[in-house]
Amino acid sequence: MFFNRRKQILLAAFFGLAAFLGPSPRVAAQISPGPLSKPHQSLSGVAQCTTCHKVGTGGALKCLDCHTEINKRLTASQGFHALVVKKDNPNKDCARCHSEHNGEEFKLIRWDPSQEKFDHSKAGYKLEGKHAAIKCQQCHNAAFIQPEFKQIIKQKDLNRSFIGLSPACLACHKDFHQGQFKKECASCHNTSDWKDVTRFNHTNTRYPLTGEHIKVTCAKCHKVAEAGQSAKYTGIPFATCSACHADPHKGAFKKDCASCHVAAGWKQLSTAGLSSQFDHSKTNFPLLGLHAKVDCAKCHHSGDFKAKIPFALCSDCHKPDPHEGQFAKRKSGDKCESCHTAEGWKPAKFTVQDHATSAYPLDGAHAKVECAKCHIPAGKATKFKIKFALCTNCHQDAHGGQFTAAPILNKCESCHSLKTFAPSSFTLAKHKQTKFPLVGAHIAVSCTDCHVAKKKNDKTSVAFHFSDMTCTACHQDPHRGQFKEFMVKKRADGRAPGCEVCHNQADWKDLTKFDHDQTAYPLVGAHKAVSCIQCHKPPNLEVNLRNVSFKEAPKTCEGCHQDPHAKQFARKGAAPACDQCHKVAKWKPSTFDHEKTPFSLKGAHERVKCVACHKNVREVDAKQVLFYLPTPKECAACHGPTVTK
Repeated sequence: MFFNRRKQILLAAFFGLAAFLGPSPRVAAQISPGPLSKPHQSLSGVAQCTTCHKVGTGGALKCLDCHTEINKRLTASQGFHALVVKKDNPNKDCARCHSEHNGEEFKLIRWDPSQEKFDHSKAGYKLEGKHAAIKCQQCHNAAFIQPEFKQIIKQKDLNRSFIGLSPACLACHKDFHQGQFKKECASCHNTSDWKDVTRFNHTNTRYPLTGEHIKVTCAKCHKVAEAGQSAKYTGIPFATCSACHADPHKGAFKKDCASCHVAAGWKQLSTAGLSSQFDHSKTNFPLLGLHAKVDCAKCHHSGDFKAKIPFALCSDCHKPDPHEGQFAKRKSGDKCESCHTAEGWKPAKFTVQDHATSAYPLDGAHAKVECAKCHIPAGKATKFKIKFALCTNCHQDAHGGQFTAAPILNKCESCHSLKTFAPSSFTLAKHKQTKFPLVGAHIAVSCTDCHVAKKKNDKTSVAFHFSDMTCTACHQDPHRGQFKEFMVKKRADGRAPGCEVCHNQADWKDLTKFDHDQTAYPLVGAHKAVSCIQCHKPPNLEVNLRNVSFKEAPKTCEGCHQDPHAKQFARKGAAPACDQCHKVAKWKPSTFDHEKTPFSLKGAHERVKCVACHKNVREVDAKQVLFYLPTPKECAACHGPTVTK
């Protein structure tokens, strides 16, 4: 498919030598890259080389000088070639796909559309809808090639060409509307379904569709005059209703239909039109509010507009009583206007101030509650006489019956107010009267941290009574039961201390309450000043005592302390007995009794420092260690030889 490097070198050499020697058949035969393919056979021979190649430029190509149909597409940046050909040197790019001098039978175009799945979007026209299912030849044939391309396409059989088509619908499809529309077909239609014209917006025409006209099918107005012709879409009269509709009044009214009727519906009359013919305000019943929108036939049932209609009470027309006589005993009687207006049945004009005259004034948050929240339908009528002595008459018990017993007796006002249900008015002072007074750090804990729902998303399951009030009922035991024997041991008041055997509610990290003397390892001497974490070491370099195994702490000196004497006092593999020389109260000075050794320090030696005699220092594990043995016992070893006169 592409020029190989050898052929490029030969071409360059050929044109350089040809320019120097002039045309020579012998030279051409020796350096020709190879015979041309059949489509280019007319260009064979040395004399024809300059038709495709530029002299003196190393054989630069001039493909587009001949293939003007491709050049035209590249110039317009259209089609597949515009995507794959580089614009800086398009002639050179041709050879990447269409290689020459490969022999007479070599195919310049090696592509069979029937065997490959071509991405048509790369040609500048994406195949969508029904276009995606048709065969290439249905569009790519001589019948649809534009005239200006037919003259310049080099392919003799135009049915085999893939260029020269227009993306316009009418380039392939017949104009179904016979020139009535000047816009592109895609403004109304789509490639998936020709009959789907939802893209067309009648509002943009001279006759926008409103009211009932929106529901009318296109064919009702746009009819086909003769078989084989398109429906008529232009030149349809629409100035008056009678252009399409017959006059049902047979000329009784000389005005246009729109003076009384509206497009929303024939029976829905225009208020403006009616007022111009009949002024209802001059009667004993002016039409106010929603009454002005009522259809005449709703009240004038017989069509006799002169017949008298009772209207003293709302119930004369509006039956039955929607409240089923619940307000019949009121001072105002059964007059709807005491709560309602002609402007609308809802909302009622019975205000919060009016409610204050009832047996249940609306206070706090109740003043903002919608009427329908309390006065709910009961059968066909809304119930207005309701119970209200207890909050639970209207509200569900939010605590699931936990406060039904004394002393609360389900009186919500003991902890809540009408202003707001939350936060509760149950104060710390009240909490001190419970079995679990809040002290220390518990004072700062949010209520919801302890009082949580037992069931997910169920507020009624929030627990307020606890049978177990020990620390581990709420808090996880970080020590995993290591101190259980101390926690369950009851105190003088009969209660088990739990975590308080070590901790207190003011500060969890305050461990001063723990008595280490009650353990198998009482702390004495300097050990009393040591922090817990120095002996009870947590794993993985943690900085707290959460994961410490307290019972595994060593009880011997060598378990915590490194032997500074490099095991020189260990006997028979056993650990050195540090307590023979040192005390837990203080490491220095040593309590070592030199009199128990073979070298007594009686006399002046008692005042000599240890380091004056013990000077044997060795390096052990990169540390300098003083070794006490062997130490010389002879006088001369320390004092030098005795001088005699």
